[in-house]
Formats: sequence, structure tokens, C-alpha cells
Amino acid sequence: MTSAEIKRLAKSCGADLVGIAPMDRFEGAPIQMDPRFIMPKAKSMIVMGFRVMRGSLRGIEEGTFFSNYSAMGYGGLTYIYIPMTVMNICRAIEDEGYEAVPLGHQSDWRGIDNQGNLREKYSKAVEEGKPQPDIMLHLRICAYLAGLGEIGYSKMFLTPEFGPRLRIGVVLTEMELEPDPIYDGPQLCNKCMACVKNCPGNAISATKTVKVNLAGHEVEWGELDCDACDIAMRGGEICAEGEIGKYQPGRDDVKPGSHSPFYNKPANVYNSGQAVCGARGCTRACMISMEARGVLGNKFKEPFRTKKLWSVDWSDYEPVEYAGTSLSDLGAHTSKFGERGEKAETNADAKTFKEAD
Repeated sequence: MTSAEIKRLAKSCGADLVGIAPMDRFEGAPIQMDPRFIMPKAKSMIVMGFRVMRGSLRGIEEGTFFSNYSAMGYGGLTYIYIPMTVMNICRAIEDEGYEAVPLGHQSDWRGIDNQGNLREKYSKAVEEGKPQPDIMLHLRICAYLAGLGEIGYSKMFLTPEFGPRLRIGVVLTEMELEPDPIYDGPQLCNKCMACVKNCPGNAISATKTVKVNLAGHEVEWGELDCDACDIAMRGGEICAEGEIGKYQPGRDDVKPGSHSPFYNKPANVYNSGQAVCGARGCTRACMISMEARGVLGNKFKEPFRTKKLWSVDWSDYEPVEYAGTSLSDLGAHTSKFGERGEKAETNADAKTFKEAD
């Protein structure tokens, strides 16, 4: 199979963008993030971009429907759609007699934390000279080395087609494929700082940066406070001195932020989909800025934001003990309602259901 055939296959399987990197571009990668330890005989990395649909951000933008982004734009892509695509590509490669590794998401068993530090007493290297399991690929760096775009100031990966609205899947293979050049097109990030100004957790530094050398190219992004991002992403805010908050389970120092309408953090969707903030700074604000500049290929007839962004007033906040929810708590339609709503009286909208009949 040629590179062109691989790209056609990947797009037919659901990828929006496809790039190919030779493995020597990973020279100098930290041992815990070096894909060559996963497949020592790999010659090529196939990197695919999957758009986060602009519409999956609509409900959060309106402040009315929060779960859709975590489901359709986050967890569903990461744990269902991308894995199916990369597995189908690997099947085709294996049919050609070459081994291929499907990597649909970051490893949930990774041996390092968000700052790149080894997790204490978590795992051991099986042989001298090998990393501790599991290796974690830096997917944005993979996409950069495959020529799909650039890393923006927010550390989000930006493409000329979709800007920051992208998730990434990877295939490692022994098949030698023609690589793509590293992106050298028009600059995508103009350091407008919309990401910094709009991040609800103030997690992106406006002054401190991280600089790395990727295959001979100097790349820089804003320093990210992963702890602050972790809390704000879930809709939380650190309590002021003397306050007690029950927003996040297992903590008493987090209350709901003005960017969350929930008394408690909602249950996860697809394992890790819990992005209550709706990527307000790093994706939504960046996307709005890039669309206004007219630099994206995926264009829309109407602007994304047409009015002032909403904010929740929590000045009357009183801690509520955390209680996770499930479908059984909420009542699936089949358990609460008969074919024509015979048990609708158990639901607050019983009258509506009966009138609908």
C-alpha cells in the first residue's frame, strides 16, 4: 500500500485529516513518550485528525445542553469513533503482511502524570534501558511531526482546516510510507491571547512559555497549569479562604465556578468526558478568533457567538453533598414509560406526555 492509498483508506474510515511521519523525527523524545519503544521496528507513524463538530459546542455556548460536547466532541470520539477507525486501518495493513499498532487515545495506564513526572510506586521497567509502562504519546507532537498543523500558544493543536477543533488518532506500522513535510504554511496562531483571557481557570500563562525542539524546529507554547485546568475543565473553582465547597467528589475546597450551572460535577461520560467548561478558552475562544480572521478552511454561514457569554451567579452557593447520577437514577424511557406513557405519572412531565398522545 502506498501513502496515498493509506490516506484514502483513513478518510473512508472516518478521518478528516491524515499525515505521515517517519520515526526518526522522534529522535530526542523523552523515554516515557518515545513511540519507538512501543514498536522498535516501526518505520512510519500515520496520524489522523478527527474534527470536533462545531455543533457539539452549541449547547454549552447557549448554557442549555452540556453533556453533548463531553459525549460527542470528547469521549465518543476518543473511546469509540477514533478507535474504530485506527483498528480498521491496522486490519488493512496487517492484510498486507505488516504489523500495525492502533492508538486511539492516550493510555489510561500511563506511567507519568500530566507534568511528565513518573508516578510514584506505579510501575517498573521490565528490562534495563526500557521505559516504565505505559508510554504516553504526546498526540499533539505526533500531529505536528506528521505535518498536520502547528501547536498554538494554548498548547492546543491547530490545523488550517479546523483550528483547535480536533482530536487525534495514531497508527504505528512496520510499513515504510512516504512521509509528509512538517507544516510550513501560513501561521495559524497569532498569539492573540484569546485562550489566556477566556480560560475559566486562568490555567494558561500569559508570560511563561515552554520551548521544545521537534525534528529541528523550535516550537513554543504557553506554560499550562495542569492542576488549575483539571479543576476548571470540570466546572469547578477553588474556594476562597474560609469557604467550603462540595462540587468535586473527595474535596471540600472546590465550589461551582461561574462557568458551571451544576451544584456538583456531573458524572463522567465515556470514562473521561467531563468537560463542563466546554474548552471555553483553548477551543471556543481560539476558534472564534481564527474564524474572525478568516484563516480556517471549514467555514460557516453564521458566526458562532452572537451575544455576550453567559455567567452563573453563585453568590448564594451552599454546599450540597456530592451524589453521582446514573441512568437508573434518572429513569431510562423503557423503565419509566410504557408504549404510550402509561407510567408517565412517575415523571414530572406527566401532563406533557399525556397531552402529546
